[in-house]
Amino acid sequence: MPSSLIKRTAVDEIIKFLHTDDIIVVHGARQVGKTSILMYLKSHLESAGERTHYIDLEDSRFVRVLNQGVDEFIVHLKELGFDLAAFQAQGKKLFVMVDEIQYLENPSPFLKLLADHHRYLKIIVSGSSSFEMKSKFKDSLVGRTVNFEIYPLSFREFLEFRGVPFAPAERFTEKKTAELQALYGEFVLYGGYPKIVLTPEADIKEKYLQQIIDTYIRKDIRDLAEIRDVNKFNALVEALASQSGNLLNVKEISNTCNLTIETTQRYLFLLEQTYILKLVRPFSRNARAELTKTPKIFFYDTGLMQMLWLKRLPREILGAAFETSLFGEFVKCYGSDVVHYWRTAEKQEVDFIVKLPQELRAYEAKTQFPRAVPTALLSFSKSYQTPFAKVVGLYGSPANDSMIFPWQI
Repeated sequence: MPSSLIKRTAVDEIIKFLHTDDIIVVHGARQVGKTSILMYLKSHLESAGERTHYIDLEDSRFVRVLNQGVDEFIVHLKELGFDLAAFQAQGKKLFVMVDEIQYLENPSPFLKLLADHHRYLKIIVSGSSSFEMKSKFKDSLVGRTVNFEIYPLSFREFLEFRGVPFAPAERFTEKKTAELQALYGEFVLYGGYPKIVLTPEADIKEKYLQQIIDTYIRKDIRDLAEIRDVNKFNALVEALASQSGNLLNVKEISNTCNLTIETTQRYLFLLEQTYILKLVRPFSRNARAELTKTPKIFFYDTGLMQMLWLKRLPREILGAAFETSLFGEFVKCYGSDVVHYWRTAEKQEVDFIVKLPQELRAYEAKTQFPRAVPTALLSFSKSYQTPFAKVVGLYGSPANDSMIFPWQI
């Protein structure tokens, strides 16, 4: 397998479904490494003696072929030299990877026909926009797909990409702790887009992040939503970036950006569906209250967030960026739908509540470890009878077992 392909955490889960009849769907923002995951799977399969074929739909010639339907696609595969009858007769599969499936006019019937009538083809697709894919993927695919969301690198993946040995442990030497602190600081400053992580120079990191902003946020998303007033949309995204980790007042930010509330809500929905940010709902035992209370806003990537907000990458860690980085870590560990925050009428607040099936986990983010566990964290732990309440800090030393570093989440 090529040394340039570094294994992402999601790959182990995806591999479990390689020999089922499901269509595998890999989706996430541009530049988070979806194509590299497909290439890793391709190499993995070929090293096991399987046959594979990769199609990039950013090449419009292939879009035209697939838009003509399944019969034309089958002819195309035969023209490439694949003996499809032999695959079918021998009970083997040809693994077909289709990158950027959202470029097809109508992918649902195309994929449904392949899944139902050409089971010797194992289809693995990627897409960059949940919004566009959901608008094109119809109910006919229900029960035929298994979905994997890909985010920027987690800190453990960051270490893997940087070639830093790491194994989870209850304690580390002072030397290793100092090394991890420095690396996590870099992770917060620059974010987890693979290309950014692998680029050593800070000024080039900035250029690459600005390219993502200009091409993905300001062009692709704008075109996708047919946004006419680009300046107001850009102003909204920048204003949102400055509020990552804070409560979101939709009326206030609408007024600031001179947008209607309805337009702001539509743009927020679009930014969520294109994996730029997430609205985090408060934790409550009352599901209705949980949906109506003010959400917090978090960006998925700290580098992108800070470039939008500050127009540059800072030289020191900001509290909002550290908290945003922890949000990303929780999402990558547990999924975005189980991450909440807690706030009472008396304004007691806990930064993160992770609602797992077996337990609640409460976390407070502190760039510098405090001397004692915050009162609000203790109050939540007592109110909900959950012993799992931790302060996550980066600098200084943990005062007790209730304080942990980010790599111990």
